[in-house]
Amino acid sequence: MNRICLVAVLALIMAKPALAQVDFTGEWAPLYHEDSPERLPGPELADYLELPINDAARMRADSWEADRISVVMEYQCRPHAADYAMRGLGNIRIWRDIDQASQRLVAFHLHFLAWDSERTIYMDGRPHPGEFAPHTWQGFSTGVWEGNMLTITTTHLKENYMRRNGVPRSDKAKLTEHWMRHADWLTVVTVIEDPAFLTEPLVRSDNWYLDPGQAIGVFGCETAPEVPAPEGTVPHWLPDKNPNLHEFANWYGLPFEATRGGAETLYPEYRSKIRDYKPPAQCTRYCACLTLLGGGCNITR
Repeated sequence: MNRICLVAVLALIMAKPALAQVDFTGEWAPLYHEDSPERLPGPELADYLELPINDAARMRADSWEADRISVVMEYQCRPHAADYAMRGLGNIRIWRDIDQASQRLVAFHLHFLAWDSERTIYMDGRPHPGEFAPHTWQGFSTGVWEGNMLTITTTHLKENYMRRNGVPRSDKAKLTEHWMRHADWLTVVTVIEDPAFLTEPLVRSDNWYLDPGQAIGVFGCETAPEVPAPEGTVPHWLPDKNPNLHEFANWYGLPFEATRGGAETLYPEYRSKIRDYKPPAQCTRYCACLTLLGGGCNITR
């Protein structure tokens, strides 16, 4: 009898770490109640609000010309990287890889609607590769449990965008994610540290709901020369030559300096510096945009 009790106690002790783990497997559909215009129809040109960017990032973004996607075929099928993948077309499928001999969790796998991208989050304690290992769109991700929260660290990301209006994110960036599941709701808080383009970490959050009936189709992407241009053309603007930088500020009646981003603009104290804010008489752009296909996403109303 004592032996039976001892075995039962040992079994409970061995199982204890699993009690803190959460199963994220399933079909997840995104909620777009946060940053809807940015994530769906796309951000305005020169909208750098809420981004703690430095002068180098600002110059890169000011040179952006949206025709680049139409002319340069290398850009047409460039996927979202791991730090942006779930902010755009964020429908995802998550499944687990379990070691059959030990029944331990080896990895989570993700499949994204956008560009059919797939990502692996290793849970077996393996180290990140060396500095000169290849960089990829999804990077190299490892996860650890902090209570019932999964914290993921991703390195080795290819250079990509931080916002889809030319704001860059370098290949030196590190992405930290905190996954939290509450019943059928999933919240992910992301923290990007980028010594090349950020003066402090960029923190954002996104949410999903469990959608068992979701069926993610094949995204597919084929390049095509959409706009005639000489070979080697890369549409861009030279420094101080972009005529579109003031449009965003003018549409929303914002001081131009506030739209330029920077860590200072993230904090409440910055409000005291905005003296000439004059909101438009009525909303004319993205007035109630919460879905990609709904009427609320009309550019003008």
